[in-house]
Amino acid sequence: MTLLRSLLFTPGNNEHMMRKTGTLEADAVILDLEDAVPMAEKGTARDLVRDSIQPVASGGSRVFVRINALSTGLAAGDLRGTVQSGLAGVVLPKTEAADDVIQVSEWISELEYRQGLTSESLALIPLLETSRGILSANDIATASRRIIAVAFGRLDFSRDMGISLSQEGQEILYAMSHVALVARAAGVTAIDSPCVEFRDLNRLQCEAQRARQLGFRGKLLIHPCQIEWVHRVFSPSDEELAYAQKVKEAFESAEARGLGAVSLEGTMIDIASLRQAEEVLSWAEAIRSRCGDSQPERKSAEA
Repeated sequence: MTLLRSLLFTPGNNEHMMRKTGTLEADAVILDLEDAVPMAEKGTARDLVRDSIQPVASGGSRVFVRINALSTGLAAGDLRGTVQSGLAGVVLPKTEAADDVIQVSEWISELEYRQGLTSESLALIPLLETSRGILSANDIATASRRIIAVAFGRLDFSRDMGISLSQEGQEILYAMSHVALVARAAGVTAIDSPCVEFRDLNRLQCEAQRARQLGFRGKLLIHPCQIEWVHRVFSPSDEELAYAQKVKEAFESAEARGLGAVSLEGTMIDIASLRQAEEVLSWAEAIRSRCGDSQPERKSAEA
Protein backbone atom coordinates (compact mmCIF):
# COMPACT_ATOMS: atom_id res chain seq x y z
CA MET A 1 0.00 0.00 0.00
CA THR A 2 1.13 3.58 -0.68
CA LEU A 3 1.64 5.28 2.68
CA LEU A 4 0.37 8.87 2.50
CA ARG A 5 -0.67 9.81 6.03
CA SER A 6 0.94 13.23 5.80
CA LEU A 7 1.56 15.38 2.71
CA LEU A 8 3.31 18.62 3.67
CA PHE A 9 3.05 21.65 1.40
CA THR A 10 6.03 23.99 1.15
CA PRO A 11 6.28 27.13 -1.02
CA GLY A 12 8.21 26.60 -4.23
CA ASN A 13 9.71 30.07 -4.08
CA ASN A 14 11.41 29.47 -0.71
CA GLU A 15 14.53 27.36 -1.17
CA HIS A 16 15.36 27.25 2.54
CA MET A 17 11.93 25.94 3.50
CA MET A 18 11.98 23.33 0.74
CA ARG A 19 15.36 21.99 1.79
CA LYS A 20 14.22 21.87 5.43
CA THR A 21 11.24 19.67 4.58
CA GLY A 22 13.71 17.02 3.48
CA THR A 23 14.79 16.63 7.11
CA LEU A 24 11.26 16.12 8.43
CA GLU A 25 9.22 12.93 8.79
CA ALA A 26 6.27 13.63 6.52
CA ASP A 27 5.37 10.68 4.31
CA ALA A 28 5.32 13.07 1.37
CA VAL A 29 6.40 16.62 0.61
CA ILE A 30 4.57 18.77 -1.94
CA LEU A 31 6.72 21.52 -3.47
CA ASP A 32 4.09 24.07 -4.38
CA LEU A 33 4.04 26.10 -7.59
CA GLU A 34 0.38 27.08 -7.24
CA ASP A 35 -1.28 29.02 -4.41
CA ALA A 36 1.86 29.56 -2.32
CA VAL A 37 3.70 31.37 -5.15
CA PRO A 38 2.86 34.92 -6.36
CA MET A 39 2.40 35.22 -10.12
CA ALA A 40 5.55 37.33 -10.48
CA GLU A 41 7.65 34.54 -8.97
CA LYS A 42 6.28 31.55 -10.87
CA GLY A 43 9.30 31.24 -13.18
CA THR A 44 11.83 31.57 -10.36
CA ALA A 45 9.90 29.03 -8.31
CA ARG A 46 10.10 26.47 -11.12
CA ASP A 47 13.88 26.74 -11.12
CA LEU A 48 14.10 26.48 -7.34
CA VAL A 49 11.79 23.47 -7.27
CA ARG A 50 13.74 21.77 -10.06
CA ASP A 51 16.97 22.13 -8.08
CA SER A 52 15.39 21.08 -4.78
CA ILE A 53 13.67 17.83 -5.78
CA GLN A 54 16.59 15.47 -5.40
CA PRO A 55 17.99 17.02 -2.17
CA VAL A 56 14.52 16.85 -0.59
CA ALA A 57 13.94 13.29 -1.81
CA SER A 58 17.24 12.20 -0.22
CA GLY A 59 15.59 12.71 3.18
CA GLY A 60 13.26 9.77 2.59
CA SER A 61 9.93 11.49 1.91
CA ARG A 62 8.14 11.08 -1.40
CA VAL A 63 8.42 14.35 -3.33
CA PHE A 64 5.53 15.74 -5.35
CA VAL A 65 5.14 19.01 -7.22
CA ARG A 66 1.82 20.83 -7.23
CA ILE A 67 1.67 22.45 -10.63
CA ASN A 68 -0.63 25.31 -11.54
CA ALA A 69 -4.15 24.53 -12.72
CA LEU A 70 -4.69 23.79 -16.40
CA SER A 71 -6.84 26.91 -16.69
CA THR A 72 -3.82 29.13 -15.98
CA GLY A 73 -1.86 28.01 -19.02
CA LEU A 74 1.17 27.37 -16.79
CA ALA A 75 0.80 23.65 -16.17
CA ALA A 76 2.73 22.37 -19.19
CA GLY A 77 5.66 24.66 -18.41
CA ASP A 78 5.61 23.58 -14.77
CA LEU A 79 5.93 19.96 -15.86
CA ARG A 80 8.71 20.67 -18.36
CA GLY A 81 10.60 22.51 -15.66
CA THR A 82 10.30 19.93 -12.89
CA VAL A 83 9.76 16.37 -14.15
CA GLN A 84 12.97 14.47 -13.40
CA SER A 85 14.43 11.48 -11.59
CA GLY A 86 13.64 11.68 -7.88
CA LEU A 87 10.19 13.15 -8.36
CA ALA A 88 7.47 10.80 -7.09
CA GLY A 89 4.59 12.52 -8.82
CA VAL A 90 2.41 15.52 -9.56
CA VAL A 91 -0.48 17.09 -7.67
CA LEU A 92 -3.06 18.52 -10.06
CA PRO A 93 -5.17 21.32 -8.52
CA LYS A 94 -8.72 22.28 -9.53
CA THR A 95 -9.27 18.95 -11.30
CA GLU A 96 -12.78 19.00 -12.72
CA ALA A 97 -12.92 16.28 -15.37
CA ALA A 98 -11.25 13.09 -16.53
CA ASP A 99 -9.90 15.02 -19.53
CA ASP A 100 -7.78 17.12 -17.14
CA VAL A 101 -6.09 13.98 -15.85
CA ILE A 102 -5.67 12.52 -19.34
CA GLN A 103 -4.04 15.71 -20.66
CA VAL A 104 -1.56 15.97 -17.80
CA SER A 105 -0.78 12.25 -17.96
CA GLU A 106 0.01 12.55 -21.67
CA TRP A 107 2.38 15.46 -21.02
CA ILE A 108 4.11 13.49 -18.27
CA SER A 109 4.44 10.43 -20.54
CA GLU A 110 6.19 12.52 -23.16
CA LEU A 111 8.59 13.94 -20.57
CA GLU A 112 9.30 10.50 -19.09
CA TYR A 113 10.22 9.29 -22.58
CA ARG A 114 12.46 12.28 -23.30
CA GLN A 115 14.31 11.93 -20.01
CA GLY A 116 14.68 8.16 -20.11
CA LEU A 117 12.45 7.59 -17.09
CA THR A 118 10.42 4.42 -16.63
CA SER A 119 7.03 4.71 -18.31
CA GLU A 120 4.26 5.67 -15.87
CA SER A 121 6.77 5.94 -13.02
CA LEU A 122 5.36 9.30 -11.92
CA ALA A 123 2.14 9.26 -9.92
CA LEU A 124 -0.78 11.68 -10.07
CA ILE A 125 -2.88 13.06 -7.22
CA PRO A 126 -5.88 15.08 -8.45
CA LEU A 127 -7.21 17.73 -6.06
CA LEU A 128 -11.02 17.90 -6.00
CA GLU A 129 -11.84 21.47 -5.01
CA THR A 130 -15.00 22.46 -6.87
CA SER A 131 -18.57 21.26 -7.24
CA ARG A 132 -17.76 20.03 -10.75
CA GLY A 133 -14.74 18.16 -9.45
CA ILE A 134 -16.75 16.44 -6.72
CA LEU A 135 -19.51 15.41 -9.14
CA SER A 136 -16.89 14.07 -11.58
CA ALA A 137 -14.85 12.36 -8.87
CA ASN A 138 -15.37 8.81 -10.10
CA ASP A 139 -14.40 9.65 -13.69
CA ILE A 140 -11.35 11.51 -12.41
CA ALA A 141 -10.19 8.78 -10.03
CA THR A 142 -10.33 6.14 -12.76
CA ALA A 143 -8.95 8.24 -15.64
CA SER A 144 -5.33 7.09 -15.37
CA ARG A 145 -3.26 4.28 -13.91
CA ARG A 146 -0.96 6.99 -12.55
CA ILE A 147 -3.48 8.00 -9.91
CA ILE A 148 -2.54 6.75 -6.44
CA ALA A 149 -4.75 9.11 -4.43
CA VAL A 150 -7.42 11.78 -4.69
CA ALA A 151 -7.45 14.74 -2.32
CA PHE A 152 -10.31 16.93 -1.14
CA GLY A 153 -9.88 20.70 -0.88
CA ARG A 154 -12.46 22.07 1.52
CA LEU A 155 -11.49 25.75 1.33
CA ASP A 156 -11.81 26.15 -2.41
CA PHE A 157 -14.86 23.89 -2.40
CA SER A 158 -16.60 26.08 0.18
CA ARG A 159 -15.79 29.19 -1.85
CA ASP A 160 -17.11 27.56 -4.99
CA MET A 161 -20.30 26.63 -3.13
CA GLY A 162 -20.65 30.06 -1.51
CA ILE A 163 -20.78 28.60 2.00
CA SER A 164 -18.96 29.16 5.27
CA LEU A 165 -17.08 26.36 7.00
CA SER A 166 -18.08 25.40 10.51
CA GLN A 167 -15.93 23.52 12.98
CA GLU A 168 -18.36 20.60 12.87
CA GLY A 169 -18.13 20.39 9.08
CA GLN A 170 -21.68 19.24 8.39
CA GLU A 171 -21.84 21.42 5.28
CA ILE A 172 -19.04 19.39 3.60
CA LEU A 173 -19.99 15.95 4.91
CA TYR A 174 -21.55 14.83 1.63
CA ALA A 175 -18.56 15.98 -0.44
CA MET A 176 -16.06 14.30 1.90
CA SER A 177 -18.05 11.07 1.99
CA HIS A 178 -18.33 11.06 -1.80
CA VAL A 179 -14.56 11.50 -2.24
CA ALA A 180 -13.83 8.71 0.26
CA LEU A 181 -16.31 6.37 -1.40
CA VAL A 182 -14.98 7.04 -4.89
CA ALA A 183 -11.39 6.57 -3.77
CA ARG A 184 -12.22 3.25 -2.16
CA ALA A 185 -14.03 1.98 -5.23
CA ALA A 186 -11.12 3.05 -7.45
CA GLY A 187 -8.55 1.42 -5.17
CA VAL A 188 -6.71 4.66 -4.40
CA THR A 189 -6.06 6.61 -1.20
CA ALA A 190 -8.41 9.36 -0.01
CA ILE A 191 -6.56 12.42 1.33
CA ASP A 192 -8.25 15.09 3.46
CA SER A 193 -7.89 18.88 3.25
CA PRO A 194 -5.32 20.84 5.25
CA CYS A 195 -6.26 22.40 8.58
CA VAL A 196 -5.32 26.03 8.01
CA GLU A 197 -5.54 26.90 11.72
CA PHE A 198 -2.17 25.20 12.06
CA ARG A 199 -1.59 26.18 15.68
CA ASP A 200 -4.96 24.77 16.76
CA LEU A 201 -3.89 21.16 17.27
CA ASN A 202 -7.22 20.20 18.85
CA ARG A 203 -9.04 21.22 15.69
CA LEU A 204 -6.45 19.40 13.59
CA GLN A 205 -6.99 16.22 15.58
CA CYS A 206 -10.79 16.50 15.33
CA GLU A 207 -10.61 17.04 11.57
CA ALA A 208 -8.23 14.12 11.11
CA GLN A 209 -10.31 11.76 13.26
CA ARG A 210 -13.49 12.70 11.40
CA ALA A 211 -11.75 12.11 8.07
CA ARG A 212 -10.39 8.76 9.15
CA GLN A 213 -13.82 7.68 10.31
CA LEU A 214 -15.16 8.46 6.84
CA GLY A 215 -12.46 6.38 5.15
CA PHE A 216 -9.66 8.87 4.48
CA ARG A 217 -6.13 7.60 5.06
CA GLY A 218 -4.14 10.82 5.13
CA LYS A 219 -4.22 14.60 5.30
CA LEU A 220 -2.67 17.56 3.55
CA LEU A 221 -0.56 19.70 5.89
CA ILE A 222 0.71 23.27 5.85
CA HIS A 223 3.07 23.25 8.84
CA PRO A 224 5.61 20.75 10.24
CA CYS A 225 3.99 20.89 13.71
CA GLN A 226 1.01 19.00 12.23
CA ILE A 227 2.98 15.91 11.16
CA GLU A 228 3.14 14.05 14.47
CA TRP A 229 -0.54 14.60 15.29
CA VAL A 230 -1.71 13.44 11.89
CA HIS A 231 0.51 10.37 12.06
CA ARG A 232 -1.08 9.45 15.37
CA VAL A 233 -4.56 9.54 13.91
CA PHE A 234 -3.75 7.81 10.62
CA SER A 235 -1.88 4.88 12.18
CA PRO A 236 -3.59 1.77 13.60
CA SER A 237 -3.70 1.74 17.40
CA ASP A 238 -2.29 -1.09 19.47
CA GLU A 239 -5.87 -2.21 20.14
CA GLU A 240 -6.71 -2.27 16.43
CA LEU A 241 -3.57 -4.25 15.64
CA ALA A 242 -4.18 -6.78 18.40
CA TYR A 243 -7.77 -7.34 17.27
CA ALA A 244 -6.74 -7.63 13.61
CA GLN A 245 -4.24 -10.31 14.55
CA LYS A 246 -6.90 -12.17 16.56
CA VAL A 247 -9.27 -12.06 13.59
CA LYS A 248 -6.60 -13.39 11.26
CA GLU A 249 -5.67 -16.24 13.57
CA ALA A 250 -9.29 -17.15 14.38
CA PHE A 251 -10.36 -17.21 10.74
CA GLU A 252 -7.34 -19.22 9.61
CA SER A 253 -8.05 -21.73 12.40
CA ALA A 254 -11.72 -21.95 11.35
CA GLU A 255 -10.78 -22.33 7.69
CA ALA A 256 -8.46 -25.23 8.57
CA ARG A 257 -11.49 -26.93 10.14
CA GLY A 258 -13.58 -26.37 7.03
CA LEU A 259 -15.59 -23.46 8.43
CA GLY A 260 -16.38 -20.23 6.58
CA ALA A 261 -17.23 -18.20 9.67
CA VAL A 262 -16.48 -18.31 13.38
CA SER A 263 -17.37 -16.41 16.54
CA LEU A 264 -14.71 -14.16 18.07
CA GLU A 265 -15.43 -12.33 21.33
CA GLY A 266 -19.15 -12.61 20.68
CA THR A 267 -18.99 -11.37 17.08
CA MET A 268 -19.27 -13.47 13.94
CA ILE A 269 -16.30 -13.05 11.59
CA ASP A 270 -15.99 -14.21 8.00
CA ILE A 271 -13.83 -13.68 4.92
CA ALA A 272 -14.74 -9.97 4.80
CA SER A 273 -13.54 -9.63 8.41
CA LEU A 274 -10.27 -11.30 7.44
CA ARG A 275 -9.71 -8.93 4.53
CA GLN A 276 -10.30 -5.93 6.77
CA ALA A 277 -7.89 -7.33 9.37
CA GLU A 278 -5.24 -7.99 6.74
CA GLU A 279 -5.58 -4.42 5.53
CA VAL A 280 -4.93 -3.09 9.04
CA LEU A 281 -1.89 -5.35 9.40
CA SER A 282 -0.59 -4.29 5.99
CA TRP A 283 -1.10 -0.64 6.94
CA ALA A 284 0.95 -1.14 10.10
CA GLU A 285 3.70 -2.91 8.17
CA ALA A 286 3.93 -0.01 5.72
CA ILE A 287 4.37 2.35 8.68
CA ARG A 288 7.08 0.14 10.19
CA SER A 289 8.92 0.12 6.88
CA ARG A 290 8.63 3.91 6.61
CA CYS A 291 9.82 4.46 10.18
CA GLY A 292 12.47 1.76 10.18
CA ASP A 293 11.02 0.69 13.50
CA SER A 294 9.27 -2.36 14.89
CA GLN A 295 6.31 -0.34 16.17
CA PRO A 296 3.82 1.93 14.37
CA GLU A 297 3.60 5.50 15.60
CA ARG A 298 0.05 5.41 16.94
CA LYS A 299 0.25 3.75 20.35
CA SER A 300 -3.40 3.72 21.32
CA ALA A 301 -6.78 4.85 20.09
CA GLU A 302 -6.69 7.75 22.54
CA ALA A 303 -3.17 8.99 21.72
